[in-house]
Amino acid sequence: MLLMDKPNTTYPNCFGSLDKVFPMGENGLRNTPPGCMICVFKTECLREAMQAVSGIPVHEEMVDRAYESGLIGFFHRWSKKKQLHQRRQQANRKTVRGEVS
Repeated sequence: MLLMDKPNTTYPNCFGSLDKVFPMGENGLRNTPPGCMICVFKTECLREAMQAVSGIPVHEEMVDRAYESGLIGFFHRWSKKKQLHQRRQQANRKTVRGEVS
């Protein structure tokens, strides 16, 4: 059972906010702030942030780094980027129709 599925649970204001729980560091990589490391909600919070539409650019960054380092080839990169683009379009269509994911 996910923490978010538990009724009457109070989450911090930063819960699921990608810019707060997984910000870009000075070295160009994303890091979890020290304050988040002691939070009991850190795993679910980061999972929620990465599954949201705001997490798509992070996934794109990961694909690009893997391609640049030679871990994946051109077609694998193209396929992943296409999946992420479709996911973003699907989320945008839901937003336009007023649905919430």
